[in-house]
Amino acid sequence: MSASLVYVTVTDPDEAGRIGEVLVREKLSASVNILGEVRSIYRWEKEIHDRKETLLIAKTSTLRVDEVIERIRSLHSYQCPCIVAWRLDAGNDAYLDWIGHETTL
Repeated sequence: MSASLVYVTVTDPDEAGRIGEVLVREKLSASVNILGEVRSIYRWEKEIHDRKETLLIAKTSTLRVDEVIERIRSLHSYQCPCIVAWRLDAGNDAYLDWIGHETTL
């Protein structure tokens, strides 16, 4: 079973909680960590922004990453949200198997 992490920045903890709950309820993610406030500095529409955001990390099956990304996009308040994913090469086999079990329909 191949697992992946999906990294997402959102406006605040409430939005992170709403998105995380949907992902877990719909079995798109085995679990979601909401890490709290992060400082994000970025260029958007020719202006530099320095904002507080909340970081969300979802654990899912690599086979479901595209679905997770699309579902987050449908729930996210940003026009162009930061949603990136990477595959896990190694880890606790029992935990990785649990992710696969929890994200299987």
